[in-house]
Amino acid sequence: MKAVLLTGNGGFDRLDYRDDVPVPAPKAGEVLIRVGAAGVNNTDINTRTGWYSKAVTAGTTSAGGVGGFTEAKSEDSGWTGAALAFPRIQGADACGRIVAVGADVDARRIGERVLIEPVFRGPDGDPYRITYFGSDRDGAFAEFAIAPALHAHRIESRLSDAELASFPCAYSAAENMLARAGLAAGETVLITGASGGVGSAAVQLARRRGATVIAVAGEAKAAAVLSLGASRVIPRDADLLAQVGRETVDVVIDVVGGAHFPHLLDLLRRGGRYAAAGAIAGPVVELDLRTLYLKDLRLIGCTVLEPEVFGNLVLYIERGEIKPVIASIHPLSAIVAAQREFLAKQHTGKIVLLPSA
Repeated sequence: MKAVLLTGNGGFDRLDYRDDVPVPAPKAGEVLIRVGAAGVNNTDINTRTGWYSKAVTAGTTSAGGVGGFTEAKSEDSGWTGAALAFPRIQGADACGRIVAVGADVDARRIGERVLIEPVFRGPDGDPYRITYFGSDRDGAFAEFAIAPALHAHRIESRLSDAELASFPCAYSAAENMLARAGLAAGETVLITGASGGVGSAAVQLARRRGATVIAVAGEAKAAAVLSLGASRVIPRDADLLAQVGRETVDVVIDVVGGAHFPHLLDLLRRGGRYAAAGAIAGPVVELDLRTLYLKDLRLIGCTVLEPEVFGNLVLYIERGEIKPVIASIHPLSAIVAAQREFLAKQHTGKIVLLPSA
């Protein structure tokens, strides 16, 4: 089958496109899917470059995002803080059809169109002992992929494979942050990185909850973000306190981090909630503990999905309550061009790869 093998941490030369990779066979409890489309995500770049290593302190879009971070340590370069096994087929987003099943899986599932929930829960019931599709195990940057049957969600939709592949990682991350933060109708939420995959998803999903959305994005992308449901868009480099006002926001949804972090906490009302699932502007931030405890704030890190999140997401898609936002579509063989486009951050929405193109 065609696939892209990540051969180690580093630059684009670590992405090896091949057409002779064996098709995997599903084990007990697993399904084999023919991948119709796969989305590109920050985690693909971060894993390739070694950004998850604690030795790295720069943002994901710095020079290291292209050539890799030379300071990264192999022993903690995986997103779980452990070493990665190479070669690895990446790709956390997948839409496809089940073509084979392992033991203990109903054979009637063959032919189902599915979305893969990318965070795989373990069999022992510990919600934090998880593996990630395309990181700890092979993912969707291939014509075929294996997933636990439990995490292959049947979907009925007229959307294309490319459109559906834009949902799993970004939209589940966004919905999970909103759920963890308990965003309710009538509240005000500020969303950073609002033109990216997770940010644009969060704008739609927050509006679906009946919240007022203040988005932070580049000025060139303001119209696109407003069309998704934001009430206003603040330029990325603006003075947030001057533009928004101190203690005027109930929830902050942040995938950016970096130098703006202290100001994001200043925007929160007393008892406000801050949820993070990324740090593209830099993972090391300044925190005044007095702001945290004197305002009774809650800081929430979000990786593990709440059990209901992905099933709800599938329902939202089937009901037409959220829409895909596609920036571009590439053949899998053009993965380097797709990642260069991703790192340039000039796009709005998701970049998608077609393995069979």
